[in-house]
Amino acid sequence: MIQQKRVALINDLTGFGRCSIAVELPLISAMKVQACPLPTAILSVHTGFPDHFLDDYTARMMPYIDSWKKNGLCFDGISTGFLGSEDQIEIVLSFVRRFKAAGTCVLVDPVMGDAGKMYASYTDVMCRKMKHLLKVADIVTPNLTEACLLLDEAYPEGKAVSEERLIDMAKKLEAEGPRAVVITGLNCGESVGNFIYEGGTCEMVLAPKIGGERSGSGDAFAAVVMAASVQGMPLTDAVRLAADFITKCIRYAEALELPWNYGLPFEEYLGELAKS
Repeated sequence: MIQQKRVALINDLTGFGRCSIAVELPLISAMKVQACPLPTAILSVHTGFPDHFLDDYTARMMPYIDSWKKNGLCFDGISTGFLGSEDQIEIVLSFVRRFKAAGTCVLVDPVMGDAGKMYASYTDVMCRKMKHLLKVADIVTPNLTEACLLLDEAYPEGKAVSEERLIDMAKKLEAEGPRAVVITGLNCGESVGNFIYEGGTCEMVLAPKIGGERSGSGDAFAAVVMAASVQGMPLTDAVRLAADFITKCIRYAEALELPWNYGLPFEEYLGELAKS
């Protein structure tokens, strides 16, 4: 019997700004995978706006999870995004241990920092706890900053990162648990690079560099890779699909002259994902 694939999304739900679950759910759904949100917080807009309302969902997460377990839910994939506290990291570790079965793909997007700096809401203790998620991950998708934080290595300020160093970093991350590592958003001159390391082999997937940073790009990347992976697509093809999709969205955002914090106008291209 044919069964629809199902993914649990552990991330915040933000009303405006096209990030987190608000991006992941429609993209994954367009790829014919059922997306089941587990909110970590509810926000009016993301923190890149001058003002935001936030309702921390930490105290509600365990009863929510317990209800899923009592109802016999199971998942082909589990995707984790921004986690706002030590307690949330522990809850996610518990969730994965309870729901990961043979064949469940766990993708960890360790949202911790960017441009060489840890996010203001993060602490050294949270960074150490985040390393524990690597042990239960199948795929981990850090940017270069996050890879350095996970490995306690210095960020290469203003320097190009050699393939040798990327391989070394990926091997160290792989040794912590995941079968595959994708180091995302690398500065490769006129291109943005996504470095894939899996099974002892590596590949760089390039996309043209267009405009500046946009909110939700990492969430969109993780969502497409997650949905493609549970559908059986090879990781390199999944990364290329995600990079190409995001490139189209960024081009359209630039044409619309959208502010960076409005995110990716992905709605224009959902039909293309449905054909993938």
